[in-house]
Amino acid sequence: MSNKKTFLLPDLGEGLPDATIVEWFVKEGDTIRLDAPLVSMETAKAVVEVPSPVSGKVLKLAGGPGDIIATGAMLAEFEIDPSLPQRAEGQDTGHHHHASPATQNAASPGGKGAGADAPGNGDNVIASDEGGVIQESGQTRSERADSGTVVGAMQTSDAVHREQAVSVGGVKAMPAVRALARKLGVDIARVRPSGADGVVTMEDVKRAAAEGSAKPEPRAAGAAARVAAAPMPAAAPAAARSTLSQAGKPMRTRPPGESVSGQPEQLKGVRRNMARVMADAHAKVVPTTLVDDADLHAWIGKQDITARLVRAIVAACKAVPALNAWFDGDKLTRTLHPHVDLGIAVDTDDGLFVPALRNADMLDARGIREGINRLRAQVEDRSIPPGELTGYTISLSNFGMFAGRYATPVVVPPCVAIVGAGRLCHDVVAVMGGIEVHRRLPISLTFDHRACTGGEAARFLKALIDDLALPQ
Repeated sequence: MSNKKTFLLPDLGEGLPDATIVEWFVKEGDTIRLDAPLVSMETAKAVVEVPSPVSGKVLKLAGGPGDIIATGAMLAEFEIDPSLPQRAEGQDTGHHHHASPATQNAASPGGKGAGADAPGNGDNVIASDEGGVIQESGQTRSERADSGTVVGAMQTSDAVHREQAVSVGGVKAMPAVRALARKLGVDIARVRPSGADGVVTMEDVKRAAAEGSAKPEPRAAGAAARVAAAPMPAAAPAAARSTLSQAGKPMRTRPPGESVSGQPEQLKGVRRNMARVMADAHAKVVPTTLVDDADLHAWIGKQDITARLVRAIVAACKAVPALNAWFDGDKLTRTLHPHVDLGIAVDTDDGLFVPALRNADMLDARGIREGINRLRAQVEDRSIPPGELTGYTISLSNFGMFAGRYATPVVVPPCVAIVGAGRLCHDVVAVMGGIEVHRRLPISLTFDHRACTGGEAARFLKALIDDLALPQ
């Protein structure tokens, strides 16, 4: 039996076909022990730490930070050290990957061929936060059913991830904290930790970024001196863009070509999943949009607009249950829900998340606000449980917080409707005997016309607007 083992990227509990390398905790030639941190990987939901499945020498690593590795493709190659602890044969730790042989041999989209070296001998991987294991043959594994989404539908796992702060280079921090530090240009080794046992937290990194107290150090002085000593070519003056030639005569222009239009950027993590989900929704849903304005002129005092929107959606769901439903286009079946789990779109720099505000129909204004604040905070620091991103019955996009009056938001199956709230505005309204200026909130309702009629959608929109028009 060969002492050389190839570790394939396992299913990290997300059901996604790939993940992005965030940071390697080892380098080629290092010796690593069983279950020690090997690499942190970013999926559409979280930054997950992958432990070493064996004890031994690291022979090869697939790609570098930012490269995308397909599930089932080679992640690392080891030379097993029999003198160090190894996992018992056949021990199952819970995570499986469902890659086909073709997927296992697929090259990395990052351009480094990370999956090209995946073995074709049928090696399969089972791994979890408690450690990985390599098995020698092809066991049959059942696939999980599709049940939810970051921005739509995505598979889930019953495995539980327990991330712990890992000491790398003398710094203790969670993988997500290290990812944030790289994103903000912060040298995590120079951040003052405030967590228990000297752990660097999200707030520590954000504070250091705001203060500018932990910027990466420049290169070594020797390298800097060599660079300084090298003759520098004179900088050419930037040519001003103009529709006139150098002779001052008008000239024809054309769109910029590839050479001046920037480099393609590989979508990763949340944005990568968002692209898949949106394309799938566009192919499966028959969308129709109705728009109208809710008149808020009768409101008494200052009120929480988002909480009122949630309350109004709940009222509309009770009046017309057809839009608080799921639809199966293959089986042509419809499921009406007696409760309202409202998916609330949250925009981030990494992409769009849609966490679920559970049992919105049982919450008062204070409960709604507390629930929304909790979900937004969890999305921001990427600590939101995967279960909170699945299973909503209808959704809300409050895009008017930024700009825009009306929209055609995307309905993501199995849901059949999404409500869009535009920018609050002051409109001139005709009233008996003259005109008045009223505060009005533009509302857009997009629904899957396969699952409900235009009349049902119109009655739903009216019930929503009528509730928003109430004084309080």
